[in-house]
Amino acid sequence: KKIPFNWNWCHNSEVLRPVSEIRILLFPKRIETLHLVQNSWISLNCDITASKFRSVFKDFPFFNYVQSKALDDILYTDKNFVACAPTGSGKTVLFELAIIRLLMETSEPWRDVKAVYIAPIKALCSQCFENWQKKFGPVGLSCKELTGDTEIDDFFEIQDSHIILTTPEKWDSLTRKWKDNCLLQLVRLFLIDEVHVVKDTTRGATLEVVVSRMKAVQTYRNLLNPETGLSMRFVAVSATIPNISDIADWLSNESGPATYLEMDESHRPVKLRKVVLGFPCGQNQTEFKFDLSLNYRMANVIQTYSDQKPALVFCSTRKGAQQSAGVLAKDARFVMSIEHKQRFVCALPSSLIDYLQYGVGYHHAGVSLSDRKVIEEAFTRGELPVLFTTRTLAMGVNLPAHLVVIKSTTQYVSGSCEEYSEADLLQMIGRAGRPQFDTSATAVILTKAQTRDKYAKLMNGAEIIESSLHCHLVEHLNAEIVLQTVSDVNMALDWIRSTFLYIRALKNPAHYGFSTDLDRHGIEAKLQELCLRNLNSLSSIDLIHMDEVINIKPTDAGKLMARFCVAFDTMKQFYQVTGTENLSDLIGLLSKSREFSDIQLRVNEKKTLNTLNRDKNRTTIRFPLEGKIKTMKVNCLIQAQLSSISIQEFGLTQETVKIFRNGLRISKCLAELLSQKSTTGFSALLNSLILAKCFRAKLWENSPYVSKQLEKIGQTLSTAMVNAGLTTFSKIEQIHARELELIVNRHPPFGNQIKDSVIHLPMYEVTLEQLPRYSCATAEIVVKVNLKNQAQLLSKRTAPDHHYVSLILGDTDNKVVFLQKVPDMVLLKCGTWSKKIEVVKASKGEEISVNLISSEYVGLDIHQKFNVYYSGARRFGADNPNSIAHDPPAPSPPSRRQALSQQEITTFVNKQGTNTAVKCICVFVAGPNKRECNHFCKNKELCGHDCCKVGVSVAKKRSTGQESGFSSYLNDLRTRCDTLAQTPVKRLRVRIQGLEQSTNQINTSSSGYSQRVIPVTSQVTHGATASSFQIPPVSFDLGNEWDDWSDFDDEKLVRAAQTSYEPDPQIRKKHENKTPGEA
Repeated sequence: KKIPFNWNWCHNSEVLRPVSEIRILLFPKRIETLHLVQNSWISLNCDITASKFRSVFKDFPFFNYVQSKALDDILYTDKNFVACAPTGSGKTVLFELAIIRLLMETSEPWRDVKAVYIAPIKALCSQCFENWQKKFGPVGLSCKELTGDTEIDDFFEIQDSHIILTTPEKWDSLTRKWKDNCLLQLVRLFLIDEVHVVKDTTRGATLEVVVSRMKAVQTYRNLLNPETGLSMRFVAVSATIPNISDIADWLSNESGPATYLEMDESHRPVKLRKVVLGFPCGQNQTEFKFDLSLNYRMANVIQTYSDQKPALVFCSTRKGAQQSAGVLAKDARFVMSIEHKQRFVCALPSSLIDYLQYGVGYHHAGVSLSDRKVIEEAFTRGELPVLFTTRTLAMGVNLPAHLVVIKSTTQYVSGSCEEYSEADLLQMIGRAGRPQFDTSATAVILTKAQTRDKYAKLMNGAEIIESSLHCHLVEHLNAEIVLQTVSDVNMALDWIRSTFLYIRALKNPAHYGFSTDLDRHGIEAKLQELCLRNLNSLSSIDLIHMDEVINIKPTDAGKLMARFCVAFDTMKQFYQVTGTENLSDLIGLLSKSREFSDIQLRVNEKKTLNTLNRDKNRTTIRFPLEGKIKTMKVNCLIQAQLSSISIQEFGLTQETVKIFRNGLRISKCLAELLSQKSTTGFSALLNSLILAKCFRAKLWENSPYVSKQLEKIGQTLSTAMVNAGLTTFSKIEQIHARELELIVNRHPPFGNQIKDSVIHLPMYEVTLEQLPRYSCATAEIVVKVNLKNQAQLLSKRTAPDHHYVSLILGDTDNKVVFLQKVPDMVLLKCGTWSKKIEVVKASKGEEISVNLISSEYVGLDIHQKFNVYYSGARRFGADNPNSIAHDPPAPSPPSRRQALSQQEITTFVNKQGTNTAVKCICVFVAGPNKRECNHFCKNKELCGHDCCKVGVSVAKKRSTGQESGFSSYLNDLRTRCDTLAQTPVKRLRVRIQGLEQSTNQINTSSSGYSQRVIPVTSQVTHGATASSFQIPPVSFDLGNEWDDWSDFDDEKLVRAAQTSYEPDPQIRKKHENKTPGEA
C-alpha cells in the first residue's frame, strides 16, 4: 500500500505561527499595562531590566498566552508557583523566568546562588542542560547535569555550579547528608518538572520526600539565620494536575499556599482532536495476541489520520515497537523521491536500515544512544514519516508529531498486564502537535471494543493525583531518622505533615485505608499509627533503637541503609547471611535485591542468557546456574560483565549498566554491614569486600583482564594484551614500551603512557612477625603493611586519593581476627603501617589467613597463610616442683643444645610451614631446679653469658615444715650468687646488621619464647616468595633474670623490630676480639 507523505512538513512556512499571534513583546524601554483577552492576540511591552537577560529569549520575541498569564506571578513576585497547562504551551519558559527573577534579586557575581531543576527522566535533564547552557552561559551562569549517566557524585563537583539539573533519586542520595554540607544552604530556587510523577507507585515517593526535605532545609536555614530573610522558592509545572490546589497546599510556606495557574485544553496552542477506536477481542484471546493483531491495522489508521504528516506510535514494550515497525515496513510504502531516499538512507545507522529505507523507524532504550540521536533528528526534520516508540518518550522529549497513536491501552508491569493510567495517556497524547510546526493535531487510541466507552469518557475527565509515600514509608522514614529530622513519634507526625500524603489523606482517607468518618485528629492518629508500624519494622532488624518513651536513634546499620539508599527488603535479606557464604552465594543474594525487581526476563532474551550460562563452544560465566534462565537474569548478567563476556543485544547491555550502577552501592552496603557485625563470618566478610571491589572494577578478582582498569584501555585492547600473556600488572611493567605498542597496534608514546600508569599504581607488601609472648591459648603478632614504591608515588599516582586497602585476618574457625582500612595517604606519609594483634587459638588449627584487598583495583590484592606458634607450660625438669603440666606444643623443635644440621632445620620448618624463615633453633636442656634465661643470643654455646650455658636457678616452693622464712631467704641468696654471675646490661638492646628488605625476616623458636618474622607477598602481582632462606647475623644482649613481662612496653616492642641500636663500647670491644670462627 502506497501512502503519500508531505516531506516538507517541517519546512513549510505556512504552518509557522505569524508574529501577530504572539501575546507579549520583550521590550526594555517602558512598561505598559497587561491586557489579556481570551482567544485574541495582544502585543504588550514588558520590562526586562538588564539587556543581558533578554538574550535568554532571543529565539522568540514574544510570550504566548499561557506565559503571559503567569508572567506577573513568576517575574515580579517571590511566591511559590504551580502551573498546569497543556503540552506544548511553553511551560519551560516559566522556569527560565523564575531563574531571571532570582538573578534580578541578587547582586553579582552570584557566587552564593544555586537553582535546582528536578525532572523524572534523564532525557529531560539532558535536554534542558543543553538548552540552558546556551542560554545562561553568556549571562555568566554555569550548569551541571547530575544524573545516573554522569560521573559527578560529589558535592565538591557542583560547588561552582549555579544551575543543577538532576533526577529525584540522585538528589535524594545527595540530600541524605545535607546537614554535613553547606552547599544545600545556598539553594534559593527549586524547579519541579512533571510534578504529577508524585503519584507514580515506584518513583513518586522519592520526589515527594525530596521536596519535603528541601522545605525542611528552608526551615532549618531560617532558624539558624532569621535575620537574613532568605527563602527558597518552589516552582512546579505539569500538563496533568486536576487537583492543582492540593499541590499548591503542599508547596505552601509561612505566607500561605502557593499561587497556581490552571489552563485547560481550550488554551492549547495546537488544537487536538481525540479519537478512540475499539476492536473486537475474543474471550480466549490474550493481551499479547490482541496487541499483535493491532499491528496489521496500523497502516489504515496512519493513512486515515496522518494528513501526510509525521506519526508517533506508542507501544507497550520494546519488542512490540520493533514488531510493529517490521509489519508496517512490509505493508506500507511511503512515496519517496530517489534523491531524498539516498540522502535519507545514507544518514541513518545500518542497524536500522531495513526499516528506515521504507520510512519507518523505532526508538526505545534498547537502541544505542548514537542511533537514537540520529533517529530523533531525522524525525524532527520531517524525514521519517512514522516512528514507533515506548511510553518513556512521552515524558518530555521534544519530537514533533501531527498524529499520535496509542497502540493498546495495556502495559506489562512486573510480568502482568495493567491498564494505562489517565496521566500516562494524557502524557502520550500530549506529544501530538507542536506550536512551531503545526496548527492542529490528532490523537488516536486503539483499544478493545468493550473498553472503548471508558476511554472516550476518560479523555474528557481527569484523574486525581494521589500520594504513593505510604507504600515506601519505611525507607524514607529511616532516612529522616538518620538525618535527625525525626527523633520520636511526635516528630515523625510533624514530618508527615510536610508531605503530600498528609494533604491527600485529609481529603481522601479511603485511598490510604482510613475510615471516611474520621476527622482531622482521627486521621493524624492513623498516620501516627502508620509511622509506628514502620518504626517497629525498622527496630525488628536493629536499624533503629527505640526506648520506652519512644525516643528514636539510628544504629550503624540504619545509617548504612540511608547512606547507600538501600531498600528495606534488601536489608532484611542481608541479615540472613550466615557468615559462611562464598562469592557465588553473595552474587545470588545480591541479584535478589529489591532494587532489581523491575528487571524482567523477556522471551527473546532466553536464548542469549542460556548461551552465557552453559555452552561448550563458548566462554561462559564463572558460576553456572542450575537449569534454565528464568528468575536468574540479573545473576547471569552480573557474571557475564565480570567475566568480560561480550553481550551483543544492546537492551541487555543497557540493563547491565543499570545493574552495576545500583549493585555498586548495594555491594558496598553489604560489605560495610558485615564488617559491623560480630567477629564470626570471616568467609562472608572477605568475599563481600572482594565483591564490592569487583563491582567497582567490573572484573573478577582473579581476572586476567587487569589492563581494562587503565585509562585508554578498553575490551578490545585488553583482549589483545591477554592474548599476548600480559595478565598482571607486573608483566605489563616489565615489557618494553615498543613491544606493547606492537601488541595493541598503537603509536608511540602509547606504550610509555600505559607503563607509566602501571608503575604509579600502589604496590604493597605485608609482613607478619610473631612476638615472644604467647601461651597455649593466645599469641601476639605484629602485622605491617609496606608501600613498596612510596618514592615513586610521591610525585604521581594513578589511583585516586581516596583509594585504600582493607587488611583482614581470619582463622580456621571462620572468625575475623582483625579488620582495618589502611588509606594510601597514610602509607604515603610514613611508608609503613603496623599493628600489634592478639590472636586466640582456633579449635580447628593454628593457621590464619592474611588478606589485603584493594578498594578499587583488581590485581593488587595479597592472599597468604601464616602459622601461629602457641606454647604449652615451661618444662625445666621432672623434679621441678613449680612446673605445671600442660599439653606440649605441636610441632616442637628438636631438644638439644647444639648446632642443628640442615636436615633437622628443614624438618622443623616443614612442620611449622613452608614460608617460615629460620634464624636459629637452640633449645636449653633443663636440669634440676633450673630454667632457661631470657637472653636472645644467636648462639648460646658461644655467647658470653654464663646463664645461657647453665640456666637460671628456680627457688623451690617451701613446705610447711621447713626452716624459717629468713633462713630460707639467706640460703636462696647464697645459691643465686654461687650459680649466676652479675650480667653487665639490664636493658634489651638489638642490633640487626646488614639486613636487606627482602631477607630481613627471622625466626627464633624456643620452648619458652619464640620470635618469627614471615614476609607475605602477593602471589598475583609480585610472584612467588623465595624458596630458600638465609640466617642473618643478629646480636642480642639481655640483662639478668627476667621472669615477669608485664612491665614490658608493647609499643617499644613493636618499634624495636624497626630500630637499630649500637651496643656499649665494652660489648663492641669484646666482639671485635672474637676469633673469625665465632658468630
